Amino acid sequence: MVVEDLPVYTRQQLALRNGQDREEVWIALDGLIYNVSASRLWFRGTHYEHWSGQDLTDELPDAPHTKEVLQRFPVVGRLV
Repeated sequence: MVVEDLPVYTRQQLALRNGQDREEVWIALDGLIYNVSASRLWFRGTHYEHWSGQDLTDELPDAPHTKEVLQRFPVVGRLV
């Protein structure tokens, strides 16, 4: 994957991919946007106290897992 070749999305565009406004469930981490729609843990756009359609970079340190858990999901873009 070449990061520079990925489509670019704004925070407003990311916010629409929350599982409610649109079917896609996306989250951002470290400038990359992941499609977590296939995850049963993100059903309806929420995962414990986290909401999809947002940049969760600042929230990851409090998570019980590392960012490597996102490697199983496709990267669909970059957050600008």
